[in-house]
Amino acid sequence: MMKLSPEPARRPRKWLAAPALLLAALAISGCQSLSYYGQAIKGQYQIVAHRESIEKVLADPQTPAPLKAKLQLIQSLRAFAEKDLKLPVDGHYQKYVDVHRPFVVWNVQAAPEFSLEPKAWWYPFVGSLEYRGYFSERGARRYAVRLQPRGYDVYVGGVEAYSTLGWFRDPVLNTFISNPESDLAETIFHELGHQRVFASGDTDFNEAFATTVGQEGARRWLRAKGDKTACGEYLAQLRRTEQFAGLVMTTRERLRTLYGDDRTEEGKVRAVKKEHSPPPEQLRRQKQDLINRLQQEYAQLKAQWGGNAEYDQWFAGPVNNAQLNSVAAYYDLVPGFERLLEQNGGDLAKFYEAAKRLTREPKVERHRRLQSLGNTAAGAAFPQDGTSISAMSANSGLPGQLAPGGSTR
Repeated sequence: MMKLSPEPARRPRKWLAAPALLLAALAISGCQSLSYYGQAIKGQYQIVAHRESIEKVLADPQTPAPLKAKLQLIQSLRAFAEKDLKLPVDGHYQKYVDVHRPFVVWNVQAAPEFSLEPKAWWYPFVGSLEYRGYFSERGARRYAVRLQPRGYDVYVGGVEAYSTLGWFRDPVLNTFISNPESDLAETIFHELGHQRVFASGDTDFNEAFATTVGQEGARRWLRAKGDKTACGEYLAQLRRTEQFAGLVMTTRERLRTLYGDDRTEEGKVRAVKKEHSPPPEQLRRQKQDLINRLQQEYAQLKAQWGGNAEYDQWFAGPVNNAQLNSVAAYYDLVPGFERLLEQNGGDLAKFYEAAKRLTREPKVERHRRLQSLGNTAAGAAFPQDGTSISAMSANSGLPGQLAPGGSTR
């Protein structure tokens, strides 16, 4: 919205952040990774350097009234997060940045053409993750093009917000500030959830935990305001997302069976080398048939929603394995976390401690525990046996929200 400049007194500290991170990257990365870490450091520095305090933006007479209203809402959400949700606010979301683009980051995800096993990348400090982020869409798509000749299905999705896990004080961004109040609340609570509990190298655990925190926090926020209309609309939105995610999870299970993928001890999909496999062209046709079935079932679901088109953009391009995995990363373990919260009587502080204890367990054990908890939650598990859309719509019970258009939070 406004062109901001760093405060002169703090400029040296901001400049020093980039070389320090670059040295860390050089110490553990080869030349091939240098350009990637370089763009990441540059992108993060630009955000840090152009932050301006929300108080200053609010005091500026040139700040548009809608932006002021949203920033004031952010202040209220921060207070609620700290007091009622027991989340570590710690100076986050006290500053604002306009990055002058619709998304702050674009994530690249990949999976083999005939397997749902996600490709993983290793990063310093956070371990192995199933996505690779770029601060420019062009950079993300250029990298995606490089992966395709290697036999990967590739998906590039825009990201409205992300957490730096305490390395920096995360600011409010123009990429999500205009979202509806319920979505804005969920975004803030989701990202602060990452500050509360984080398991190194476990994308599914981290995103499912933060998703649970974001949704529960948004529900509590709306209930505390006494806005029954907004609360009802939000719950209906969660219901639609629940059904959409159910479609995706069912399709993934159908494809897993087609590909002959196995599951690891923690429930993750794993490719299996087979002595005898159908010819690639046959697999390709059968794969497309299942994706066409998904699209047909979505059309039926959309009709049940009265024509609501919030997920049309997700289906706008060719759907592939990597795109289907982008949903699974957020929702595979949510039922288990929902059950864990219930077991702790809805007490968030106890819930966080229980989740933190899980991070100290081996990855296999914590996934197994969450899968077991999810299976005991009434109606929480997604169907994994080709259940029809009508049956799934009647039985699905997992709350969830994937940002329409493929955005992640």
